[in-house]
Amino acid sequence: MNISIELIAALLLIAALVAMAARLLKIPYTIGLVVAGIVLALLPFMPEINLTKELIFSIFLPPLIYEAAIYIKWQELRRDLPVILTLATVGVLLSAGLTAAGMHYFVQWQWQSAILFGILIAATDPVSVIATFKEAGVHGRLRLLVEAESLFNDGTAAVAFNIALAFAVGGSITAVGTVQTLVVTVAGGILCGVLVAGSVLLLAGRTDDHLIEITLTTVAAYGSFLLAEHFHVSGVLATLVAGLLTGNIGSLGSFSDKGREAVESFWEYIAFVANSLIFILIGIREARQDFTNLILPIGVAVVLVLVGRAIAVYPLSALFSRSALKVSTGHQHTLFWGGLRGALALALALGLPPELPQREAIVTVAFGVVAFSIFAQGLTMVPLLRKLKEIP
Repeated sequence: MNISIELIAALLLIAALVAMAARLLKIPYTIGLVVAGIVLALLPFMPEINLTKELIFSIFLPPLIYEAAIYIKWQELRRDLPVILTLATVGVLLSAGLTAAGMHYFVQWQWQSAILFGILIAATDPVSVIATFKEAGVHGRLRLLVEAESLFNDGTAAVAFNIALAFAVGGSITAVGTVQTLVVTVAGGILCGVLVAGSVLLLAGRTDDHLIEITLTTVAAYGSFLLAEHFHVSGVLATLVAGLLTGNIGSLGSFSDKGREAVESFWEYIAFVANSLIFILIGIREARQDFTNLILPIGVAVVLVLVGRAIAVYPLSALFSRSALKVSTGHQHTLFWGGLRGALALALALGLPPELPQREAIVTVAFGVVAFSIFAQGLTMVPLLRKLKEIP
């Protein structure tokens, strides 16, 4: 079933009620939304809703990435960029490699399926991470490290996933071809983001109408993503770059004072709506997913994902232990346990071709890992932050 206006209105009303209840019960809002989705799925009159890769990628992901990126300050990002890029590239590949090897040897999945699963589940999801950290009130360097790494590692995962998918469906993969694909995908995504953001900022500087300025940022968020995807380059990187540019250059004068305030309020609301809908839909799909025959693979995958994340965080953070970029032990623990999985992993899994071996198993196990991430890690994230004294 396609999502109708009536259904969206009903889901938003439920999301508002869940937000109020979650605040009273002092539980993470995102977990309340997933629970609400599970309850809705059990109702006899609830229509069937298809959570698809296109829905997540084309509708929900661009505004969520853009909204997070516009608040990242370039001066702070530049200082910690070596740490962030190391975790978002080498860290993702290490985690993906360990998970893929484990699923092949312990669960007996074919290599192409194990590799695809390892990659799609390796990237921490910006939707889950940012929503959790906003609710917890995390600020400063910790929030920058976790959110920026989550945003950047999506680009790594998307590029690696496309290369692995080409290999899995029988494409010819060479070292030169792989490097060429990597460079084109990354550079193309960045270029699309720069072009769209530059055009938007140029137009924004010619008006002081806050409604036009809001419209232009909407074009930046979706336009950069869709342009990049049209040319088969990284839409995630394109939107990330567009957000960084409009958030930093825009604050220097392209937007009027009233426009800047209006833009921030608008995107705060859009992020709330997108988060609300996506987590309710994840809950609905979780309730209708049959996990009974794959409990063991899901358990193995959860352990592998956690071990892979630990290998990605602690040894790589140690590389900076003798420099000014040293990552504190508390920050490392938060990076490890705060590596939540969510919508991005599900989108990539749902987009796998039907002929791929173990496709249905991959989708189900991905949903199982995401469920663990949302409930086990999501519920314990705030207590962990308090124990580590990262929040009062």
